[in-house]
Amino acid sequence: MSTLSLLSQDTLLPGKPLWQRAPTRDENGRALNDFMMLIPKIGRWPETRRLQTLNQLNRVISGLDERVVFADLNLRLNLLWISMRPDPEGCKAVVEAVRAAVPEAMLVASQYEAMMGMAGSGGRRGHKGIKRLRLGRQ
Repeated sequence: MSTLSLLSQDTLLPGKPLWQRAPTRDENGRALNDFMMLIPKIGRWPETRRLQTLNQLNRVISGLDERVVFADLNLRLNLLWISMRPDPEGCKAVVEAVRAAVPEAMLVASQYEAMMGMAGSGGRRGHKGIKRLRLGRQ
């Protein structure tokens, strides 16, 4: 498994399982929130495009360092994992920043999370900058 930490200067290497690396609490003991974003086929992109995207993600994550505590990109699974401090807006600002840098990135949520997010949005059809999640079969 090839993973890359986006908050440190680590090189690309096989990593320990995510559950052993991702923090669950901040330095004050408060629980962290986390989410995943899928970046389809990033592991198979040409090396120059992949490196450009990694640099863009590094800039975005570094610019959000007051919120983001941990960020990891798994190139084999094409998944970006982000752990962040609790925020009243949730992960919306971070997701929008990642999507601005990498338009292919998609927020991953369970059906329950998607339904609760839609229920909490006052009946709106989605948030600006975040693709609407489709529930059920098409």
